Amino acid sequence: MKRTNLLSGFFFLLLVAVPAAGAGAEEKAVIGAVEEVLLLPWGVKLLARVDTGATTTSLDARHLKVEENIATFQLPDRYEGMVIRVPVVSWKEVRSAGGKEKRPVVEMDLCIGARRIRARVNLNDRSMVNHSLILGRNVLRRHFVVDVTRARVQDPVCPVPRKTEKQTPPAPHPLPIPE
Repeated sequence: MKRTNLLSGFFFLLLVAVPAAGAGAEEKAVIGAVEEVLLLPWGVKLLARVDTGATTTSLDARHLKVEENIATFQLPDRYEGMVIRVPVVSWKEVRSAGGKEKRPVVEMDLCIGARRIRARVNLNDRSMVNHSLILGRNVLRRHFVVDVTRARVQDPVCPVPRKTEKQTPPAPHPLPIPE
């Protein structure tokens, strides 16, 4: 009889002392192996590869220049070749198939589903791969569960802010002149 009371008391204490799973915490959303992501405040929608093996998120930055701690780069042509200028917050040494290299790291807001996430993103020319954005564990860890059998599970639905002076407008895109 005493043992039963002792066990009952122990379980009662456990229920009182340990908060319910997820209480006060944001529930993780399910995403697939490939997702659409919105870069904010620019409003550019990119197709991203979800890579649980990558430590950090990486963005395709063409014609990358860093001057006075400001990174200036162009997105690929399929994203209208938009030119973006953002402050560099740090540098990261990255190991890849080509060896080690130092990459600038910037902070950006990413919209995945209904979640707006401030993330550190390293910049690199990714012109030789299919996806312009790799979502690494730094974005996935606290927010998402990955179901690799699915793709495009979460459409980005965050509001895009109105244009401000801080935003860089898209670079003029050369169009053929109709004859």
